[in-house]
Amino acid sequence: MARTTLTRDEVLEAAASLVKQHGPAALTMRKLAAELGTAVTSIYWHVGNRESLLDALVERTVQDMGAIRPAGRSPADRILSVARTLRRELRERPHLIAMVHERGLTERMFLPAQQALVHEVHAAGLRGSRAADAVRAIQFQIIGFVLVERNRERSPAQSPAESELWDPADAPHDPPLARALARPADPERLFLLSVRALVQALLAPSGPPR
Repeated sequence: MARTTLTRDEVLEAAASLVKQHGPAALTMRKLAAELGTAVTSIYWHVGNRESLLDALVERTVQDMGAIRPAGRSPADRILSVARTLRRELRERPHLIAMVHERGLTERMFLPAQQALVHEVHAAGLRGSRAADAVRAIQFQIIGFVLVERNRERSPAQSPAESELWDPADAPHDPPLARALARPADPERLFLLSVRALVQALLAPSGPPR
C-alpha cells in the first residue's frame, strides 16, 4: 500500500542514500518511489523531475558541507577538528561531492570550511597573505589526502605489494623502517600526523620556511 504522507526532506534523504551507495546513475524516480513505498507521481509532486531532484541534492550537499563547527581549546585544535570533519564528510559522500563539482559549485561548497579556517588562523595571530596561505595549504592538504585515499582504494591489487617491496633484509641500514613500510598504512593516523605537522609549522611565530 502506498504511503499517504511524505515530505520533501524524506524524498531527498532517500535519494541521497541511493546516490551515496550506488552513484547517481542508480537514482531513478521509480526506484526512489519503491524505496519510499509511494507512487512515482508523489515523488514528482515533491521534487519535480529527475534533473530537479539532482539539483536539489546538490544544493542539500552544499548546505550539509557548510555545517562544520570547530571544536577544541586552541586554534590548532580547532583547525584539526575542521580538518577531520571535512575529511569525513568528503569520504562519506563521494558521488554527491562529484555532482557538486560537475555543476561548478565546489568553491561555494568549501567556503564555510574556509571561513572557519580563516577564523582560527586569525585567532592564532596570522593576517594578510600569510593567513591566506595557511588556509589554502590546510585545505589543499585535506582534499589532496582524500583524493590519494580514494585512488588507493580504487586501485587494482598491486604485484608486488608494498609488503613485498620492503623486506628488512633489503634495508640493513634501517630494518625498523622497512618493517613499518611493509605494514598496511593507517590513513587516519597519517592524516592527523600530516595535518598536525602542517598546522604547527604554519602557526609557528616565525612561520614556515619560504
